[in-house]
Amino acid sequence: MADYEGQWPVAKYHFRVTIDGEQISFQEVSGLEASTDVIEYRHGDSEVFSKIKQAGLVKTTNLVLKKGVFDTDSRLVDLFQKIYDKQYYSEEGERMDIVVELLNETGDTVMTWNIEKAFPIKLTGTNLKSDANEVSVETIEFAYEGIKTEL
Repeated sequence: MADYEGQWPVAKYHFRVTIDGEQISFQEVSGLEASTDVIEYRHGDSEVFSKIKQAGLVKTTNLVLKKGVFDTDSRLVDLFQKIYDKQYYSEEGERMDIVVELLNETGDTVMTWNIEKAFPIKLTGTNLKSDANEVSVETIEFAYEGIKTEL
């Protein structure tokens, strides 16, 4: 018998992103990841011939967001522009919180990732190709200090 009989996993294409209180539509989100190093230790007079293992510091990857380019939307450029204004350089600076929500078919939140103390580190414009049949997509990448997942 299956654990979740009659249920399907939640689709990954229905999500919402809120950056510093402003909801922005994105095509793709990646980098919702945290990991820890393993610290190994063995003292010299230990009777056990193996190492003790414990969790080390938690580290996060970068959050990468992709969205279509619209001729009147400069929000990602404006966010990155603050780097030139040196607004993200200290911990007391204008770092932001980002909320990524996975939604079910009725639009209710199933899972939430709370990104803490984020700041943009990379802005990539679209690639240009004269024979392409695709929309223009821009990418912004954020470094962040913490991620908390809620169900």
